[in-house]
Amino acid sequence: MADAFLSHITDTLTQIEAEGLYKRERMITSPQGGEITVGGKQVINLCANNYLGLADHPALIDAAKDAMEPKGFGMASVRFICGTQDIHRELEQKLAKFLNKDDSILFAACFDANGGLFEPLLGPEDAIISDSLNHASIIDGVRLCKAKRYRYLNNDMNDLEAWLKQAREDGARHIMIATDGVFSMDGYLANLPKIRELADKYDAIVMVDDCHATGFMGPHGAGTPDHFGVDVEILTGTLGKALGGAIGGYIAGPQPVIDLLRQRARPYLFSNSLPPSIVAAGLEAIRLVEEGDMLRAQLFGNAKYWRTGLEELGFDLLPGEHPIIPVMLGEATLAQEMATKLFDEGVYVSGFFFPVVPRGQARIRTQMNAALTRDELDRALAAFGKVGKELGVI
Repeated sequence: MADAFLSHITDTLTQIEAEGLYKRERMITSPQGGEITVGGKQVINLCANNYLGLADHPALIDAAKDAMEPKGFGMASVRFICGTQDIHRELEQKLAKFLNKDDSILFAACFDANGGLFEPLLGPEDAIISDSLNHASIIDGVRLCKAKRYRYLNNDMNDLEAWLKQAREDGARHIMIATDGVFSMDGYLANLPKIRELADKYDAIVMVDDCHATGFMGPHGAGTPDHFGVDVEILTGTLGKALGGAIGGYIAGPQPVIDLLRQRARPYLFSNSLPPSIVAAGLEAIRLVEEGDMLRAQLFGNAKYWRTGLEELGFDLLPGEHPIIPVMLGEATLAQEMATKLFDEGVYVSGFFFPVVPRGQARIRTQMNAALTRDELDRALAAFGKVGKELGVI
């Protein structure tokens, strides 16, 4: 039986590779940054979520190192047993203030935050209406919940309203609308003003995963609600992207919601606390973000310059205002071949294909960050132009 099982797994892997869908990892031997070293080769990095360029920022590194001697290396426990230090609460309160919420609660990652959010708050009498392109962690979290599930077409407000009506007709006690703030494969923003309007009309609450927005979207960098000037009840997010790029997630919202999650959110109750060094660096990251107008200006200046350069070369781009700028290619094999050739030219990107995106919509998702220089962007544009012509893409 064991041989048959392993043979089945091997056949599955062979099929994945034959379809051009096999994912391979390259080993980085330098810190994360605008340029990185991969296999002894220095390359321009256009595929990290390092939006503000803080992943190798000296202030974060110093904060992490400075925390280890007085606070230790790790907590070796979950929060409610003996895993809570004063800096854990300090970070939670700092995040809540930054996001204009009552309180927040830390998790090992935002995947865990989304996985632990729904089940403690909603029961069989309730309903969740989720955007069809929501992150996998929201999908998995919703699956763990006993609430009725509805799914609306991506950012389609007419479809959302239809499902809100249906949920009310079905007698739902409480309704939660769940959406990404930014749909990370496309760089599209959720229509939060209309979602808020519909939520108020049908007495629903709104939950937003803001992983690809916290730190740089909006006048204060507080994410998509800040960008649109609207309020939502529950925000989830990460320290693993713009806020330093390490690890750690959170949920921010009303005090009773956070208090109940501390009692019943399983990933919180049964996972080790974040290490002190990560917490200290997270506090420093928020300080830098609160003073980060220049970083945000550099990020969006780079995004505009990069998008314009790709358009002038003739690439097929998805429209948008976010620093995620996807280059559409169609086929998985073409996306992988282009990524390989770009690496040879000194540009590190990744091809995205099924099941990460729908079949036939393979792409190279480029991402801007504040640490990239115009010289680096010009060199990357030259590489895209050369490889795009070689492969007949432009």
